[in-house]
Amino acid sequence: MLAQQRQDLILAQVRSRGAVRVTDLVASLDVSDMTVRRDIAELARRGLVHRVHGGAVDAGHAAHEPGFRAKSELAAAEKLAIARAALEHVSTGSAIALSAGTTTHLLAQLIAAEPTLRPLTVVTNSLPAAEALHLPDDPGLTVVLTGGTRTPSDALVGPVATRTLADLRVDVAFLGVHGFDAEGGLTTPNLLEAETDRAMVASAAQTVVVADHTKWGAVGLCRIVDLADVAVLVCDDALPEEAADAVRDAVGHLVLVPTPTTDRTPADVTPQGER
Repeated sequence: MLAQQRQDLILAQVRSRGAVRVTDLVASLDVSDMTVRRDIAELARRGLVHRVHGGAVDAGHAAHEPGFRAKSELAAAEKLAIARAALEHVSTGSAIALSAGTTTHLLAQLIAAEPTLRPLTVVTNSLPAAEALHLPDDPGLTVVLTGGTRTPSDALVGPVATRTLADLRVDVAFLGVHGFDAEGGLTTPNLLEAETDRAMVASAAQTVVVADHTKWGAVGLCRIVDLADVAVLVCDDALPEEAADAVRDAVGHLVLVPTPTTDRTPADVTPQGER
């Protein structure tokens, strides 16, 4: 098992239980005590957990919102695979919305690199997504930035963003989330971001959620919408079987993409005009 995969599993357990013990991780992962401690140290360096004697605890629980860079490092290969699968739901001539998030940012990069998806209008409250889609020499791509107040995850939220979205209608909204589960639905630690995301969902004919397996069981402070409000949920196939069954019972359609066996980066995703 790759270090990144082990760290993803450790983080998922921390988020699910609130805390983990080194001894339990050594047994479940079948690795040495030193390996587990190195993995926890790396997660702590990225601000995702707090190291304590004998284990690790959740860095912030329901109200904690990691920064964009910290979230980008988690399950990076899985997120890219999910973004590529989500790209199939983008149609030429349509209007779509992209929420803030690291997976939607990767989807924005893929859209920028695919000139056949023109004309296309993209509404977003994500500063990184808007930057990825800023192609002055591509007149077929129209980008609408909602405006609003910036969060640690580089989302634009609040009354300005919400009012902008309320006046728009798009074909598909692609939503990244802090966490999802059967009871809590889709959640986020940020109250204003939840309100803005709900406005984005309301503006769309259908909603496609892009979320890797580490988001399962993570519950943020505020609910966005229920799983029943989701037309398609795209995840990697490391999602536990019982979780997949629960999601299938709730959403319109669950797409599970193969879990990458090697670390990959979106280096091959180059916006048009920058190759």
